[in-house]
Amino acid sequence: MNEPHTLPPRPRDRLYAVATLVLAVLLLPAALARRPGRARELACRWALRTRFPAEDLTGLTDGATAAFTAARTEALWRHGQLLGLTSGYRDPLVQQRMFDEEVRRSGSPAVARRLVLPPAESNHVKGIALDVRPYEGARWLEEHGARYDLYRIYDNEWWHFEYRPDSGGTPPRRRPHPGVVPVLEDGDQLDESSGTRGSRAAAIALAPASPRRVSAEWRNSCGSQPVPGRFSAVRSSSMARAWP
Repeated sequence: MNEPHTLPPRPRDRLYAVATLVLAVLLLPAALARRPGRARELACRWALRTRFPAEDLTGLTDGATAAFTAARTEALWRHGQLLGLTSGYRDPLVQQRMFDEEVRRSGSPAVARRLVLPPAESNHVKGIALDVRPYEGARWLEEHGARYDLYRIYDNEWWHFEYRPDSGGTPPRRRPHPGVVPVLEDGDQLDESSGTRGSRAAAIALAPASPRRVSAEWRNSCGSQPVPGRFSAVRSSSMARAWP
């Protein structure tokens, strides 16, 4: 589904992308001397480190790290797009604090789950979730990420992707927000951490009864904002509060 409003790229983002690509080209001879077989990847890593000096891939699973590294290398060299990491692995205590803060802010655990999940349910804690930037990089990853088993998961979070190597190249069904538990065709809930079925009744508070109800609740929670489609026009205001 195409979203009703698209965000034009900011001029500075385009400038950053060009400068980073030029730097990667300049670093390529040194990368060739260091690692001849993976010179482009190494030069890309060096160049992106100057653009995103604070990012930290520590704690991501080996598969998620390899997939993200390969994706951002292709994005830069083939398409001139930057792909940075805002948040990857999170310690359970950090995730719990984020959830508690969102509960206090929103006044309800159910509402808080639309933006951030408790540690037991968060794929950031499992090391397979990645919050990326900038917006144009996220657009690129949504279009090309399936080749690397990286998929956008939520309608309301253009930045949130997850490493799903068991998807068989088929994108997981997108959910309106993190608080919606995946529902199988027979009505059972899917436990994503184990791939097993769970009780529908046990998760009914987290899984709204119908897509219409989900859409209505999400519209109510966003006020006048449109329900996000392929890429939400809501940028950093919601991203700054919390991520699942």
